[in-house]
Amino acid sequence: MGVTAPAIECPVAASLDAWTRHEWKEGLQLDSLRELDELSIRTRNSVYRMVVMAPGAGEILVQGGQFFPEPTRARFAGCSLGGAFLKQRGIYVGFRLEIHSGREWIVTSHVRSVDLVSSRVAH
Repeated sequence: MGVTAPAIECPVAASLDAWTRHEWKEGLQLDSLRELDELSIRTRNSVYRMVVMAPGAGEILVQGGQFFPEPTRARFAGCSLGGAFLKQRGIYVGFRLEIHSGREWIVTSHVRSVDLVSSRVAH
Protein backbone atom coordinates (compact mmCIF):
# COMPACT_ATOMS: atom_id res chain seq x y z
CA MET A 1 0.00 0.00 0.00
CA GLY A 2 1.40 3.37 -0.92
CA VAL A 3 0.02 6.81 -1.54
CA THR A 4 1.99 9.60 -3.20
CA ALA A 5 1.33 13.34 -3.22
CA PRO A 6 -0.54 14.82 -6.17
CA ALA A 7 1.03 17.65 -8.16
CA ILE A 8 -1.26 20.21 -6.48
CA GLU A 9 -1.46 20.39 -2.68
CA CYS A 10 -4.50 21.35 -0.63
CA PRO A 11 -4.87 25.07 0.11
CA VAL A 12 -3.77 26.29 3.54
CA ALA A 13 -7.16 27.89 4.23
CA ALA A 14 -10.26 25.76 3.86
CA SER A 15 -13.90 26.33 4.61
CA LEU A 16 -15.98 23.89 6.65
CA ASP A 17 -17.97 23.16 3.51
CA ALA A 18 -14.84 22.23 1.53
CA TRP A 19 -13.53 20.17 4.47
CA THR A 20 -16.72 18.10 4.77
CA ARG A 21 -16.86 17.51 0.98
CA HIS A 22 -13.23 16.33 0.83
CA GLU A 23 -13.09 12.71 -0.42
CA TRP A 24 -10.34 11.51 1.98
CA LYS A 25 -8.93 8.98 -0.51
CA GLU A 26 -5.18 9.63 -0.45
CA GLY A 27 -4.28 8.26 2.95
CA LEU A 28 -5.61 6.16 5.80
CA GLN A 29 -7.15 6.17 9.24
CA LEU A 30 -5.02 4.92 12.13
CA ASP A 31 -8.18 3.21 13.49
CA SER A 32 -8.19 0.91 10.42
CA LEU A 33 -4.77 -0.51 11.35
CA ARG A 34 -3.78 -3.12 13.93
CA GLU A 35 -1.42 -3.02 16.87
CA LEU A 36 2.24 -3.17 15.76
CA ASP A 37 1.50 -2.18 12.15
CA GLU A 38 4.34 0.03 10.92
CA LEU A 39 4.09 3.03 8.62
CA SER A 40 6.65 5.10 6.76
CA ILE A 41 5.45 8.67 6.30
CA ARG A 42 7.37 11.12 4.12
CA THR A 43 6.64 14.80 4.67
CA ARG A 44 8.08 17.76 2.81
CA ASN A 45 10.97 17.96 5.31
CA SER A 46 11.32 14.54 7.01
CA VAL A 47 10.63 10.82 7.03
CA TYR A 48 8.82 9.33 10.04
CA ARG A 49 8.57 5.72 11.17
CA MET A 50 5.33 5.16 13.07
CA VAL A 51 4.42 1.95 14.91
CA VAL A 52 0.79 1.67 15.97
CA MET A 53 0.43 0.76 19.65
CA ALA A 54 -3.32 1.36 20.25
CA PRO A 55 -5.10 2.37 17.02
CA GLY A 56 -8.39 3.57 18.56
CA ALA A 57 -6.61 5.76 21.12
CA GLY A 58 -4.02 7.10 18.67
CA GLU A 59 -1.11 5.73 20.72
CA ILE A 60 2.03 5.36 18.62
CA LEU A 61 5.78 4.93 18.74
CA VAL A 62 7.30 7.52 16.40
CA GLN A 63 10.81 8.23 15.15
CA GLY A 64 12.00 10.83 12.65
CA GLY A 65 12.36 14.52 12.02
CA GLN A 66 14.09 16.88 14.42
CA PHE A 67 11.67 16.23 17.31
CA PHE A 68 11.85 12.42 17.38
CA PRO A 69 15.50 11.37 16.88
CA GLU A 70 14.81 8.24 19.00
CA PRO A 71 11.66 6.08 19.10
CA THR A 72 9.21 8.04 21.28
CA ARG A 73 5.79 7.12 22.70
CA ALA A 74 3.24 9.72 21.64
CA ARG A 75 -0.42 10.25 20.80
CA PHE A 76 -1.34 10.84 17.18
CA ALA A 77 -4.20 13.35 17.06
CA GLY A 78 -4.71 13.40 13.29
CA CYS A 79 -4.03 15.66 10.33
CA SER A 80 -4.88 19.23 9.49
CA LEU A 81 -4.06 22.07 7.16
CA GLY A 82 -2.49 23.88 10.12
CA GLY A 83 -5.79 25.48 11.11
CA ALA A 84 -8.87 24.73 13.18
CA PHE A 85 -10.08 21.57 11.39
CA LEU A 86 -8.60 18.19 12.40
CA LYS A 87 -9.24 14.83 10.72
CA GLN A 88 -8.95 12.67 13.84
CA ARG A 89 -6.36 9.89 13.55
CA GLY A 90 -6.15 10.45 9.78
CA ILE A 91 -2.94 10.49 7.74
CA TYR A 92 -3.56 12.09 4.34
CA VAL A 93 -1.35 13.39 1.55
CA GLY A 94 -1.21 17.20 1.50
CA PHE A 95 -2.06 17.54 5.20
CA ARG A 96 0.16 18.04 8.29
CA LEU A 97 0.46 15.44 11.05
CA GLU A 98 -0.38 16.58 14.58
CA ILE A 99 1.39 14.59 17.31
CA HIS A 100 1.21 15.11 21.08
CA SER A 101 4.37 14.15 22.96
CA GLY A 102 4.75 15.00 26.63
CA ARG A 103 3.70 18.63 26.96
CA GLU A 104 4.39 19.50 23.32
CA TRP A 105 2.28 19.51 20.17
CA ILE A 106 4.30 18.76 17.06
CA VAL A 107 2.85 19.79 13.68
CA THR A 108 4.84 18.41 10.74
CA SER A 109 5.29 19.76 7.24
CA HIS A 110 2.83 18.48 4.61
CA VAL A 111 2.63 14.71 4.02
CA ARG A 112 3.94 13.65 0.61
CA SER A 113 3.43 9.88 0.97
CA VAL A 114 2.34 7.21 3.45
CA ASP A 115 3.28 3.52 3.14
CA LEU A 116 2.34 0.48 5.19
CA VAL A 117 5.78 -1.08 5.80
CA SER A 118 4.71 -4.12 7.80
CA SER A 119 1.48 -5.48 9.16
CA ARG A 120 0.81 -8.05 11.85
CA VAL A 121 -2.20 -9.31 9.87
CA ALA A 122 -2.90 -8.92 6.14
CA HIS A 123 -5.40 -6.11 5.40
